Amino acid sequence: MNKWIITLGLSVAVAGCTREAGYEIDQGAFGNATLNNIQVMNGELTYGQILAQRFAAEVPSQINFAFDSAQLDASAQRILLQQANWIKQFPEARFRVYGHTDAVGSQSYNYNLGLRRANAVVNFLVQQGISRSRLEALVSFGKTRPLVATTDRDRRNRRTVTEVSGLVERHPNILDGKYAQVIYREYVQSATFATQLSRETAVGSTSEQ
Repeated sequence: MNKWIITLGLSVAVAGCTREAGYEIDQGAFGNATLNNIQVMNGELTYGQILAQRFAAEVPSQINFAFDSAQLDASAQRILLQQANWIKQFPEARFRVYGHTDAVGSQSYNYNLGLRRANAVVNFLVQQGISRSRLEALVSFGKTRPLVATTDRDRRNRRTVTEVSGLVERHPNILDGKYAQVIYREYVQSATFATQLSRETAVGSTSEQ
């Protein structure tokens, strides 16, 4: 019985090693001629829109704040570090940070509070080595666009949202193939993850003897 478990563990390891590089980021369209490719070729989908979609899908775009505060707590800073790491991979992209508040307080006060929150995010990203020139047009909606329709305090409404706003004009990454290098790096990293996962699975199987 013990030999059978060891054999099973080796089988899992071998199966894990046979996974194709890129399987972790493959969502059914990786490397295929899909509608996405057609839209790009037809001009219906721009490179900036692709980056915006990727950012929204791969990184938490929103952080929240305490009442009447623009201070970044530990949770917010963790999310912003994820944003910063993503932004650094795409130096050709520009971003906007939108500030929001809950409904407590006057319109003018909340406008300024939302703006202070957006500025706090921009300052934090700049501290991570991102050029301030890429963090454009700080816009505050104040209390006019709540996620939750309530006149009471609600943390979910006290937030900032980071979005891709466009591309840096004449940036060399757009046309010189460096974007392909980013995709290739992600592809190779996924293979490394698959190998690590197979080793952990094999160790876990043999430990059940």
